[in-house]
Amino acid sequence: MPPVAVDGSQLAVGVATRPLRGRLRPFLAPLDLALVPAEPPEAGAAPRECVAVRDPVAEASLLAATVARFPQAALVLGQVLRASESLPVPQALNVESFAYSMLLGGAEFRRWLDGNAVRPLPALVPDGVMVERDGDQLLVTLNRPQRRNAYGRQLRDELADALRVAVLDPSVSRVVLDGAGPCFCSGGDLAEFGTAPDLVTAHFVRTLGGAGRLASELRDRLEVRVHGPCVGAGVELPAFAGTVIAAAGTTFTLPEVAMGLIPGAGGTVSIPRRTGRWRALYLALSGRPLDTATALEWGLIDGVAGPAPPQARGRRLPSLPSATCRR
Repeated sequence: MPPVAVDGSQLAVGVATRPLRGRLRPFLAPLDLALVPAEPPEAGAAPRECVAVRDPVAEASLLAATVARFPQAALVLGQVLRASESLPVPQALNVESFAYSMLLGGAEFRRWLDGNAVRPLPALVPDGVMVERDGDQLLVTLNRPQRRNAYGRQLRDELADALRVAVLDPSVSRVVLDGAGPCFCSGGDLAEFGTAPDLVTAHFVRTLGGAGRLASELRDRLEVRVHGPCVGAGVELPAFAGTVIAAAGTTFTLPEVAMGLIPGAGGTVSIPRRTGRWRALYLALSGRPLDTATALEWGLIDGVAGPAPPQARGRRLPSLPSATCRR
């Protein structure tokens, strides 16, 4: 029996009620996601096309409910993940942004926007991103702890400027990025959602002004140290780095589908290149936090260090020893 053919007009989710056997592996790759029963650690890790859960049937029902509520965002996400998985990063980022811009004009995002109170736009502050040169290292800290380092206009622009310095200066051999305050980054600043003057401008801001493309260019020189609840862009941007070290207890969440959107800070490009498109889809459809141990197992992070202090370091950071390391 040949593997199932999937044309992208719907999401194809496989559900296994018994442990998979090797001969079934060819049937997994064409799917958008496969849910399998969790097995004891000695059984080995599940294939990257799979997500191991306690009750695959119940989990499939939960995902189906999300898709029923946000069918446009869910299907577009599946299509984008498939379309971009083999593209070079710049072109894949364009595909993501085309789709994101389209969804900004859709009924699902409008419903989310109408259900959330208008918030005052954040005021500009000095040193939204702190940058310091230490020999051949560039130390960069997201520095809006009072807004949990939300990825708003100021922080985005200042982070892009800092990364651009390293891209243009080959004498910078290492870039270390972290965040001050209780978490590395809480995702996009909700006060700014839906405030772009038009969808075309929004597309060009994301693709030409965002930090994702620059982080990708710096991949081999970039280390990101994350802590706390990392949400949206706080997951998407670090995944571009060659090395991601998480403090113990860090969690990773993609909430965009429940807003009628898809990840828009590069996550449809960066995360699948670490975890595979199947697990990236699951992370976005479930909308639930992923714990540090699972993130390490999936390859979303490369190591786990000790807990972050109340104010995350951004200056003259020593090398953090990893308690656990995937590499």
